[in-house]
Amino acid sequence: MNRRDFLKLSGAGAGSLFLGGAQTARAREVWDGKAMLYDATLCIGCRACQAACRREQGLPAETGEADLHDKPRELSASTRTLIKVAEVQQTGEWSFVKRQCMHCLHPACVSACPVGALQQTEDGAVVYRGERCIGCRYCQVACPFGIPKFEWDKSFPYIEKCDFCEDRLGEGLPPACADVCPTGAITFGDRDSLIAEARKRIEENPDKYVDHIYGEHELGGTSVLYLSSVPFEKLGLPDVGSEPVTELSEAIATYGTPGVALSVAGLLGGLYYWFSSHEHAEAEAAKSHEEEA
Repeated sequence: MNRRDFLKLSGAGAGSLFLGGAQTARAREVWDGKAMLYDATLCIGCRACQAACRREQGLPAETGEADLHDKPRELSASTRTLIKVAEVQQTGEWSFVKRQCMHCLHPACVSACPVGALQQTEDGAVVYRGERCIGCRYCQVACPFGIPKFEWDKSFPYIEKCDFCEDRLGEGLPPACADVCPTGAITFGDRDSLIAEARKRIEENPDKYVDHIYGEHELGGTSVLYLSSVPFEKLGLPDVGSEPVTELSEAIATYGTPGVALSVAGLLGGLYYWFSSHEHAEAEAAKSHEEEA
């Protein structure tokens, strides 16, 4: 790498830091775009959605077995969509539950990221740009749902999470998981329409559903909505309130980013000094060689 290439690299790194600030401001906006409604009362636990997610994203089955027999226990870097079984020991109730990124309308991960590696699209999808990531993992700290996962087993790791099948959305297609669900437990469409449909189901079947649409107001709203016959906390969905938590993530970005910036600046400065010294030594050696010749 010569000095010109190094300066280009330095400029790209500094630009990424400034982009992070712009993306933090953008996270305050709300897109009332697309959404997904998961009705736990219709889910049969076939895991077709889980298999479709793996195929669409090119992810290996954690067990090494066929897709439909793949039964990881938690979300991970290689499992972005997960069907779990939730049991209520006191009453004997149980239910399947689908776990994935909630694609918050006010995403704390986007707000916390200092370099804009996490972004929110016009459709409401929260996506990850690995080429910008510096590995700080602020997004993991900020997310109230514990969604972003780190590739701990790789030498050059990335963050992994559901991206709402961003490429499919761009082609006018639903996410792969919604496309293959055989029972209609997963519905994809406009968020307002899905909320209206969820309310209709509750009104028509009051004995079947908990009178609440999880994700309609949680943390200011999410793009993944839930209906259930079992209390949502029993499904493992946290009681997070209705206020966005971007205040916390912005504090992380505000107080954490200067440290990151100083560290990056120090690293770049050190590299620049090394490259400059190295080039100077090479020039002196070449000059000495010419004089001897």
